[in-house]
Amino acid sequence: MLNISENKLNKKVDLNEFKSVKKVFNKTYYKVINKFLILFMLVAIVIMFLPWTQTVSSNGNVTTLLPNQRPHTIQSPIPGKIEKWFIVEGDYVNMGDTIVQISEIKSEYFDPNLVERTREQIVAKSSSINSYDEKANALKNQIKALKDERIYKLDQAKNKLQQAEFKVKSDSIDWVAFNINKDVALSQYNRELSLASEGLKSQKDVENKNLKLQEAQAKAISAENKYLISRSELRNSEVELSRINAEYADKVAKVRSELYTAESGQFETVAQISKLENEFSNYQIRSNLLYIIASQSGYINKTIKSGLGETIKEGEQLVGIMPAQYDLAVESYVRPIDLPLLRIGDKIRIQFDGWPAVVFSGWPNISYGTYGGKVLAIENFISPNGKYRILIAPDESDHTWPELIRVGSGAKTIALLSDVPIWFELWRNLNGFPPNYYGENSIEKIIK
Repeated sequence: MLNISENKLNKKVDLNEFKSVKKVFNKTYYKVINKFLILFMLVAIVIMFLPWTQTVSSNGNVTTLLPNQRPHTIQSPIPGKIEKWFIVEGDYVNMGDTIVQISEIKSEYFDPNLVERTREQIVAKSSSINSYDEKANALKNQIKALKDERIYKLDQAKNKLQQAEFKVKSDSIDWVAFNINKDVALSQYNRELSLASEGLKSQKDVENKNLKLQEAQAKAISAENKYLISRSELRNSEVELSRINAEYADKVAKVRSELYTAESGQFETVAQISKLENEFSNYQIRSNLLYIIASQSGYINKTIKSGLGETIKEGEQLVGIMPAQYDLAVESYVRPIDLPLLRIGDKIRIQFDGWPAVVFSGWPNISYGTYGGKVLAIENFISPNGKYRILIAPDESDHTWPELIRVGSGAKTIALLSDVPIWFELWRNLNGFPPNYYGENSIEKIIK
């Protein structure tokens, strides 16, 4: 067995005659394996140079293109109590249809005739404005009459003043004349007295001159008194003129004060009317808010509040509604490391949940069941999940998205980037580089 004997068995016996030897030494499977391995290596090398489309994959969900087309809730603008429901879940409602009726729970709005009573207050206040207008006009006419009367009184007082001035002048002339006469009489009396002492005049002549002197003195004193009286009258006329000015200025000021009071009351009434009209409009609008209506046409998804008699707060959600008309879009979230690779308008392939698809990440042209999209918007701030949100709109040049897709369903997005050989993609993944790490013409740069 160990072939150490000098009598070798293989020289005496032909081992090829045995079947077991033929199966062991004449087997050809090593040749097949070698050929297969060589062929596999050649195919692998060829595959390494095949084109491969770099992609950025992410997950998202279906949404709408416009904000007003997305599902939303209808809130109650005022607090109240639910009185009656007009819909059930799943109903289609048109814009303006009544959804639920509520009633007031605040005491200041309990009066069912609150709007009419406020209107009556506005009418009453408007009437008082007319009264203030009439009073203001009457006071203005009174001011005009006082001004006219002051003009007449001043003219009259000026005439009296002028008369007093003339009388002062006349009395002053008379006083001067009588003083001259008195001086002449005194001179004559002294001369007569001197002549009488010399015996040239009689005592009777002296007494006559003395009498004339006394008469002249009396007239001079009387003229002086008249002059003083006329001066006093002149002063009184001047004072009267000032008094008239002051009196009518005071009267006009009092009437103006009453006029300003009337105008102030009118303005205050106007302000009160404006306030009442504001309250009237608020009450009218509030009465309309007791009926919650659909903000747009759509389907009632869910009634958040239920039952009758349940109180609700201001801004509390009542029902959820999904608009009937909407344009689909996909919102997806990408990693921060992939965000610099995306631009608005980039092509995106989308695989919707529930729709069969065969996806070859690197060969989108032979993939089946995916739909085209393009980047419409890129969020500038990171989302709470640590990724950036992008909004994808349908690509008009690609297949139309399925009509049965519902808002909120899941979607997987594949952003298409540069075409590179497979070996480059393997090398990039082994090094942990992101797609397009070297930018354009990356392969040529690496080879050089």
